[in-house]
Amino acid sequence: MNSARRCSALLGQMCASSRGGQAARTGFPPAAVSVTGPAGLRCCHTGGGGVRGAPSAATATVCPMGGSSSRLFGTLAQTLSTAPLTQPDPYSEESPDQDLDQDFPEVDPDQLLRECEAALQRRPARPHRDLVRPVGTAPCSHRQNPSIRVLQWNILAQALGEGKDGFIRCPLEALNWDERKYLILEEILTYRPDILCLQEVDHYYDTFQPIMASLGYHGSFLAKPWSPCLDVEQNNGPDGCALFYRRSRFTLESTSRLRLSAMMLPTNQVAIVQTLTCRLSGRRLCVAVTHLKARSGWERLRSAQGADLLQSLRSITSRGGGGLSEPSSGTTPLIVCGDFNAEPSEDVYRRFVSSPLGLDSAYKLLSCDGQTEPAYTTWKIRPSGESCSTLDYIWYSQKALSVESLLDIPTEDQIGPDRLPSYHYPSDHLSLLCDISFKEEPHRLL
Repeated sequence: MNSARRCSALLGQMCASSRGGQAARTGFPPAAVSVTGPAGLRCCHTGGGGVRGAPSAATATVCPMGGSSSRLFGTLAQTLSTAPLTQPDPYSEESPDQDLDQDFPEVDPDQLLRECEAALQRRPARPHRDLVRPVGTAPCSHRQNPSIRVLQWNILAQALGEGKDGFIRCPLEALNWDERKYLILEEILTYRPDILCLQEVDHYYDTFQPIMASLGYHGSFLAKPWSPCLDVEQNNGPDGCALFYRRSRFTLESTSRLRLSAMMLPTNQVAIVQTLTCRLSGRRLCVAVTHLKARSGWERLRSAQGADLLQSLRSITSRGGGGLSEPSSGTTPLIVCGDFNAEPSEDVYRRFVSSPLGLDSAYKLLSCDGQTEPAYTTWKIRPSGESCSTLDYIWYSQKALSVESLLDIPTEDQIGPDRLPSYHYPSDHLSLLCDISFKEEPHRLL
């Protein structure tokens, strides 16, 4: 099968009628599969593209939630629905990797992007966003230390978008999974990150894991213990956090799956932490993805969850320090991505700013003074009113890493009067993206 036909099959058949079965509802695959993946490709930011055309409500069709096991992946669908379900403790560091990562044909990302654009012809284009270099930074010239592209995004769980979140200005047909998944994939394929951190993922095994594996990524997923998606009829299983990295760029050293605690009690929020080694530089990088407790009134719980995560990160990044691949401080450089559900005024934000890990928020660098977060990373209208706030962050070790560029924030006019989500944007949260590089260490300059 040639590349174009593989891409057409991969995307065009993702809305089949079979349900995810028991495996999808529990959030765990039936067995661990570990094989080698295809090499990934990298490209520069290509912009938002032209207008595809206005949506037609008369021709829109709604795909049932929980459908979407592709006929192309018949073996995977059969495995998920018929194989014995094994469920070791997903939060144990000794737990075997539960990711079904391979045995998918390699696909051409450019062809896949064209397939997305063809599927979205009736919809207006996504807002155009530019890559912006922070004030005072010089263009990267060191070929031996190319930047690492990181994309952070709460993609909006399908069950919540259609059945629970109440986006009163967003037409229901704009949220149907049969088209919305193409908008999400188009965003990812446009920017082609080396590291992708997602929240509210409830189509991991039937959509994101097989597609990202075919694009050369390793994926990990951790569901919330009590996902609100399960309260929605015909859901596709629990939502959770997902972390993908490009296999051609990194090797995996270790994975920690965390259930965050508050006051010694486990909560419903989770995190994935992975230590990677860059194939180009030989240096280690620790990456974490999380999604803290939502809604006002839970500020103290979010603060406690943040403290628990920081404590775990401090332990993980200090292991095995002092090697040639480690920074001079003996700790591994760190990137933490997530929907913190917290404004910069909250205590959990201050905890991260003042942490001994030496973290800083990348998106502050978009501001003139380098100290102010964007005005918003989410903008939605619910029955309770309009909400415009900054809740999403990319934190990085400022002594070991430098931010070379960031994807700017769309303007109010670009977002539109009905806010997010919409026909032209698939989530109520904006994606955040930055290019980060390792700083040169003194012993490497000798």
